[in-house]
Amino acid sequence: MVKVEEYMTRDVDYVDPEDCVKEVIELIKKTSHDTFPVVSKGKVVGIVSVHDLIGRDEEEKIKNLMVKREDMITTRPDVNIRDVGRIMFRTGFSKLPVIDKDNRLLGIITNTDVIRSQIEKTTPEKLNKILDTYRKLGYEVNLYKDSIPVYKIRPTQSKIYEDELQGRIYELKRGLAEPIIVIKKNSESKKNDYYILVDGHHRAIACNLSKIPLLEAYVIEIKTDKQLGIEKTAESQSLKTLDDVKIIDEDKNNSREIYELSSKRSSNFY
Repeated sequence: MVKVEEYMTRDVDYVDPEDCVKEVIELIKKTSHDTFPVVSKGKVVGIVSVHDLIGRDEEEKIKNLMVKREDMITTRPDVNIRDVGRIMFRTGFSKLPVIDKDNRLLGIITNTDVIRSQIEKTTPEKLNKILDTYRKLGYEVNLYKDSIPVYKIRPTQSKIYEDELQGRIYELKRGLAEPIIVIKKNSESKKNDYYILVDGHHRAIACNLSKIPLLEAYVIEIKTDKQLGIEKTAESQSLKTLDDVKIIDEDKNNSREIYELSSKRSSNFY
């Protein structure tokens, strides 16, 4: 079960019930957010959105126009994020404050967080399926979790999608990135000192663009000197580094390749 606490934003901008409309408008301009929990003495007492401010006097207090606590929908950090998604779908709310049993604000969860929690996720089933495949091929495999150098990752997928890449970069900035899955060949010659990327290309590219040197990974260690089938696939596509992967905008010009990965573009993703 994926919990709300795994994807919620913990550093939340909030307002005081004694703040006035003018102050909240300034906060909207500063943060680009459109909804804020209203907190008094550490506890959530309401919520206010940009829609509540329309037509109001600039000096009016937020406590007079906020949606009060008893009329709000909130959630807890240990709730299944899919259940939160269903609530959002039924009510139309795009953001829910996350509170503890004492009504203290812990974070906020958005509909975007819910969607991203379900995309390109490493599941035990996916990992076990990969392990079983190589065992059935007769390889001796060992699994461990490690932080691996991004520059040593060799891709096996020639393209990724820009919209999903944006999601992975968003998660990286918030420390929410899922581990990738890689294969490391444990050969006697030690010539193949790199990690073959099996799952998590969007995450790896996001890390590369963001100039993050290490990435958490499930490392499948295989004892062999032979070239694996997945390596042959990468070789046939001339894939040696993450810079060889192309980023595609699927919604523009019938999935035309819009640009090749370049460190020069990294600043555009923040």
